[in-house]
Amino acid sequence: MVNNVSSIVLSDNLQTANIINMFIKDTALFDCKGVVSDFSSCFDIVNSSPKTVLIVDMDTAAEQKIDFITKVSSEVSDCKILIVSENPSVELMVKLMRAGAREFVSYPLIRSEFEQIMKKMYDSFAGSFKEESKCRVISVFSNKGGIGKTSIATNLALEIAKTTRENVALVDLNFQLGDVTTFLDMKPSFNISYMLDNLDKINGDFLLSTMEKYKETSLYVLADPPFFRMADDVSPKQISKLIDILGRTFAYIIIDAASAFDDKTLTALEKSNIILLTAVANLPAMRNCQRCLELFEKLGYHKDKVQILINRYMENDEVTSADVEKVLGRKIYWRIPNNYFTMMSAINKGIPVVELNPSSNIAKSYRDFALYLTDNIFRADFERKMNT
Repeated sequence: MVNNVSSIVLSDNLQTANIINMFIKDTALFDCKGVVSDFSSCFDIVNSSPKTVLIVDMDTAAEQKIDFITKVSSEVSDCKILIVSENPSVELMVKLMRAGAREFVSYPLIRSEFEQIMKKMYDSFAGSFKEESKCRVISVFSNKGGIGKTSIATNLALEIAKTTRENVALVDLNFQLGDVTTFLDMKPSFNISYMLDNLDKINGDFLLSTMEKYKETSLYVLADPPFFRMADDVSPKQISKLIDILGRTFAYIIIDAASAFDDKTLTALEKSNIILLTAVANLPAMRNCQRCLELFEKLGYHKDKVQILINRYMENDEVTSADVEKVLGRKIYWRIPNNYFTMMSAINKGIPVVELNPSSNIAKSYRDFALYLTDNIFRADFERKMNT
């Protein structure tokens, strides 16, 4: 049993709220705090309870409740949020999941379904509920160097951490020439070799205490080895196990993958949910992309797994977006604009571009990209739940 798990219902509909509260009481698991309709009282109760399940009726004042959920998820660490709504739209659920809600149930309430979800949320406080990892592994890859992979991986990882407020792991798999820590001006005490040597000892607390946290964010960095020879004995099996272990603690893993098609890189790509195949808009890069796509097809990767990312994009490029899509036979997933001086200044100062110049076109592109990418993931999660 978990001690002192509270529940509170936020609803403007007294009849609906009383039914929900009755179902909660019947589980005999929660310290029921009752029903409230105003945000201030609700926040005071949630904030003063050590562990809380907040049930939010979304059928009125949707935008205000989204703002309230964002506040709760940002300021109250041990609160889990359940959404109750009649025929929720995909767009509404994307907003709610971005705000911090992770469970939902639709009207009319089915007692057994509702009690099952509440039991799962109760068990999650004690860690006794084991579910399939919801972690998303995103690899930034190109088989050609000098494309800007590390800039993309570092800036995207930071923006995803800020956007979702979830724990994000940034992993440097460039064992010979990794630059993630240089780009973020970090000097971590531990690196990936240390992690690989201690795989049997790793748990969530170990990861969060040994991986280097970037400033006051939820981004954690796993650096490349400091010496070339330390990578010699790394096996694909170790890479696979490391990603699985990270997936138990982090909501997102962003991998700055090496450019070579070696067994370690292929293992990371195989474990990835999304591969951002990165190129610039010129003929040699397109040929390289074609070769990669052919290999990925032979490996049996689904088309949705591999997405085309164009870096240093300019509207007046001789090779246009339409040309790229025609040559590759694929839609471009995202374009990051060319802003050489801003990006080089950020790299030389060892800070993300959004911290150097948040109003620049490239900083805005990374913010929008993080929203676009995570919204698509939230949308897929919601649609999967609706179909189960």
